[in-house]
Amino acid sequence: MSFPAERPRRLRRTEAIRRLVRETELNPGDLIQPLFAVPGKGVRREIPSLVGQFHLSPDELAKEAKRIATAGVPGVILFGLPERKDETGSEAYKGTGVVQRAIKAIKDAVPGLLVITDVCLCEYTSHGHCGVVKNGNVDNDATLELLAKTAVSHVRAGADMVAPSDMMDGRVGAIRRALDETGYSETVILSYTVKYASAFYGPFREAAGSTPQFGDRRGYQMDVANSDEALREAALDIAEGADILMVKPALPCLDIISRVKREFHRPTAAYQVSGEYAMLEAAAERGSLERQRAILETLTAIKRAGADFILTYYATEATEKML
Repeated sequence: MSFPAERPRRLRRTEAIRRLVRETELNPGDLIQPLFAVPGKGVRREIPSLVGQFHLSPDELAKEAKRIATAGVPGVILFGLPERKDETGSEAYKGTGVVQRAIKAIKDAVPGLLVITDVCLCEYTSHGHCGVVKNGNVDNDATLELLAKTAVSHVRAGADMVAPSDMMDGRVGAIRRALDETGYSETVILSYTVKYASAFYGPFREAAGSTPQFGDRRGYQMDVANSDEALREAALDIAEGADILMVKPALPCLDIISRVKREFHRPTAAYQVSGEYAMLEAAAERGSLERQRAILETLTAIKRAGADFILTYYATEATEKML
């Protein structure tokens, strides 16, 4: 037999050659670290559902921000657990709320670290839903004003970017108008454009205390069976003023990440969510996979699918491994 002219293995022979022809590069600048802010001082409490992640008071968040920045991670996204909850989630848009205090603490400690805030009401409402509840249903339009107030309060506190995750119709437009009207027209909106009603959010709901007290979120989060609908959501968000589109969860939605990126050619993010993290940690603990390789492989797969950057609980650890 004659020697084949095409031998793909030639380009796999050594690590130096593999690196030279590698098509997808995962870099420290591609990752964003989620953080959970809680009231108090000196609080650093491990989250049972997310081993290795912590509830942190503002002073502890400032310390963590320094470590994250030193590692080379460009930014964080903040979630808040309030001092109290009520029907309308008023602690979300309170000027002295836990997230607002956390933003200031982080910016005072590391001014150059990008601070993104999750804009939603589920962590702040007594019923655990992402908006105002009327007659047993989430009222879309009544929720928009509160989301806009929340976004403005975060930016006033020093946030660089706001990320609405509620999946109310029209929320990007409402937030864009509110920011423009209050002098924050340059603030970036990172929209949770495609957020499926996924089974992979369980650990986060425990970590954020945001489990619905009745029903579920399938009336406003997307059906996991739908793909074309994701493109309609993306088109609407772009029209309303979204600067960056995000797909959530990540690994179960690699096809969606790819479709959104190819269709719109916009900056596209993906969120490797709590259930994905917990799944990898559980498999690694059982010895079923090599933990470090699995972390980097999954993150590379998400980027290969089309994500420009990834929100992941592994951001700081993965960045330290890459350097």
